[in-house]
Amino acid sequence: MTTMTTPAPVLPGKTGPYRADQVGSLLRSQALKAARADHAAGKLDALGLRTVEDAEIKKLIARQEAIGLQAITDGEYRRSWWHYDFLWQLDGVSRVELDQGIQFAGVQTKGEAPRVTGRIDFTTHPFVEHFKFLKANTTRTAKMTIPSPSMLHYRGGRKLINMGLYPDMADYYEDLGQAYRKAVHAFYDAGCRYLQLDDVSFAYLCDPEQKKMLAERGDDPDKQGGIYAGMVSAAIGGRPKDLAITMHLCRGNFRSTFVASGGYEPIAELLFNAMPVDAYFMEWDTERAGGFEPLRFLPKGKAVVLGLVTSKTGVLEAKDDIKRRIDEAAKYAPIEQLCLSPQCGFASTEEGNTLAEDEQWRKLEMIVEVAREVWG
Repeated sequence: MTTMTTPAPVLPGKTGPYRADQVGSLLRSQALKAARADHAAGKLDALGLRTVEDAEIKKLIARQEAIGLQAITDGEYRRSWWHYDFLWQLDGVSRVELDQGIQFAGVQTKGEAPRVTGRIDFTTHPFVEHFKFLKANTTRTAKMTIPSPSMLHYRGGRKLINMGLYPDMADYYEDLGQAYRKAVHAFYDAGCRYLQLDDVSFAYLCDPEQKKMLAERGDDPDKQGGIYAGMVSAAIGGRPKDLAITMHLCRGNFRSTFVASGGYEPIAELLFNAMPVDAYFMEWDTERAGGFEPLRFLPKGKAVVLGLVTSKTGVLEAKDDIKRRIDEAAKYAPIEQLCLSPQCGFASTEEGNTLAEDEQWRKLEMIVEVAREVWG
């Protein structure tokens, strides 16, 4: 197996991002899928499910360490969604069933979502315990991933907020930002030093069809990015200096399909300069993501993790092609501020993308190899 002998993170004094990194979710093992199915059918109790989850996550951690990754996740093995499982366990949020799911290119998700049924807050959350288990079982940097606060608004807007709760949406955004601020500190107190906010809203705001959708439901697409950036700033502003916070941007990832298209140009300046985020995981695996020109807005002291390796198929990219694209990106931002990762997770939902586990691991191992060859 490949290992990196000098796994220094790209930002001095920070525990991430690393030259070879990953977004977070990994394909669910067959044992885990079977246990979750048995639990849903009433054949396995909560303790039995957790026992299987614990065992499978320990195997997953060992595999990540063996191939040389330094940022280790639990693969989101305890979740069914990358975002909803976190959101509907915030105070004031409930899980509801819908007539239809999220429409991707040619496929639709399960019909369920978070609904705001009370004032939003953060007191306790099971994800904090999930992180503690991860940290206790790796010798590397334990990386926690949670959805960005905008994810409790972007999908459903006001229609998924109970009537009368927030007559003024400014109060809603304020409560959500402050709830996330408490969450950030709860993870820090649990030992987290590398926290990632997963977000689709900023990349979706680059797609004319998505902007049209927002306008038709009553939101102003030209103002929404600034509102979301304000929530992120409220959530992470003034955080401890040794806590690295990154943001992952995505155009949709479900069963190897997508939702949005469009380069980052419309949101690049806002993205890089309006939020106190340390680094950005950005999708550049297809032409839908546009060129690297938006990197010219990247300020000193921040980093971008280039998502050049697709998680949507099992076809392994050529190392020389990846290196060539890193060189292209370095025309717009110093190579010292760049890293490498897959463009997204391999299983944003428990169903996973259409590739084999061995193909997933080969891609991650190749990323480690390329990072070592490019950055040393």
